Amino acid sequence: MFEKPLKNCNTFTQEYQDRALINPLGFREYDARWLIEEQLNLTGAFYVGMGLGTLLKRHHKINNPPIIVGHDYRQYSQSIKMALVNGLIKAGCVVNDIGLCTTPMAYFAQAHYAIQNVAMVTASHNENGWTGIKMGLQFPLTFSPDNMSALKDIVMNADFDCDDSGKYILLKDLAQHYKQDITQAKQNDYNIKAVIACGNGTPAIIAPDILHYVCTDSVERHCELNYHFPHYNPNPEDLEMLTDVSQTVKKHKADIGFAFDGDGDRCGIIDENGRAIFADKIGLIIARNMALDNKNTKFIVDVKSTGLFLTDEILKQQNCEIVYWKTGHSHIKSHCKAINAIAAFEKSGHYFFNPPYGYGYDDGLKTALVVLDIIKQTGKSIGELYDELPVTYISPTMSPYCPDDKKYAIVEEITQIYTKRFNNKEKVAGRTITDILTVNGIRFNLEGGGFGLVRASSNKPELVIVTEDCQSQQGMKDIFMDIEKVLSCFSEIGEFNQKL
Repeated sequence: MFEKPLKNCNTFTQEYQDRALINPLGFREYDARWLIEEQLNLTGAFYVGMGLGTLLKRHHKINNPPIIVGHDYRQYSQSIKMALVNGLIKAGCVVNDIGLCTTPMAYFAQAHYAIQNVAMVTASHNENGWTGIKMGLQFPLTFSPDNMSALKDIVMNADFDCDDSGKYILLKDLAQHYKQDITQAKQNDYNIKAVIACGNGTPAIIAPDILHYVCTDSVERHCELNYHFPHYNPNPEDLEMLTDVSQTVKKHKADIGFAFDGDGDRCGIIDENGRAIFADKIGLIIARNMALDNKNTKFIVDVKSTGLFLTDEILKQQNCEIVYWKTGHSHIKSHCKAINAIAAFEKSGHYFFNPPYGYGYDDGLKTALVVLDIIKQTGKSIGELYDELPVTYISPTMSPYCPDDKKYAIVEEITQIYTKRFNNKEKVAGRTITDILTVNGIRFNLEGGGFGLVRASSNKPELVIVTEDCQSQQGMKDIFMDIEKVLSCFSEIGEFNQKL
């Protein structure tokens, strides 16, 4: 009944208007990302909706599966969402549209309305021009690589089960329920001045309201919705956003700064001195605090994170198990549930809290409130808590260009290179490799502390490079230079987004 979608097409043609365009590389490890128009048109989004609806029907073995659908604040997100919605309805789904929302609000809607399925139209922190969809079919989990592969096969082969029996429901009261749930009515509960930075992204619809409510004082920074992102791309890993928030904290003599990404599931933190604290160190502060009330518990950290989790005395005393796992919100969430970890942390700023602290999904605002709770309980500032940790020297996340169709094979070759060096007892930056972890790319740990990581980005045509040293800034740079020398052997790898 339906033609297979085009994999590429000139936008200035009738064919582009009449056919579905879907670049198959947009179906990534655990969610979907496309460049709008160049890789996906509206008919393509309609196809994805029919494919998703078909997948839900086959998975749940029911004819009219309900689904939560929302969209972020980009110029084209509402159009993409409505095309997706039409496809879901065509496939027989009962669409519950929550409108403009953050990604955590969409996850919360699953819990609040007792609906297992979700599709959130968002490109997260990607630059303008990108669109995408975060999907799930079992709360609080999002799609696994197997789910994405199944969806890709259905869509690219136009293998749809359509019956025109779908239904559309518009839900308008979610924000009120979300605010009540996340704040627990704690008005002015935190005697603190907080900077709220949204980078003109979607969290601007809810973050200022909630933090104004719970904090005695707050300062807004770029909290007006503007899908052109006139100041910077809302990404709490980017130095431009962190620098701006740091300057705002110092200018207003604030106690803390919170920087939210474009769809609200990540949170960056600036201390009272204007220092940006990487999310893995914030995760360690949270873990140390939670461990005091939860002996023998488990924490998950992604492979980009500091090695301090393994040597921390409080975590050792409380007999906590630390598991390093694959980077990616879907991978972390599913493993968190599988091993019953109480919390999990990603260096990119995703934090996951299982009961009694949360529902198991990543929410930047929930993270902010957890940190505020720790400040209140300990009577210490976030900077003081950070200064209690041993000093390490860790790089920002560096991302050289690498084509989507080449990156995994190249990372596998790099993994083999460092595995061979480990087996041959060769040194990196003058030190012996003590062990390697290959659950997600290659992470090699070095004697005396420190590590190097090379993995493929799940969302963009890039590699991900992180290095850490426990001894000196120069040691961290030496590890990076070793990796850079290996990368130079591959002509497909482009320039770094930033250098040390």
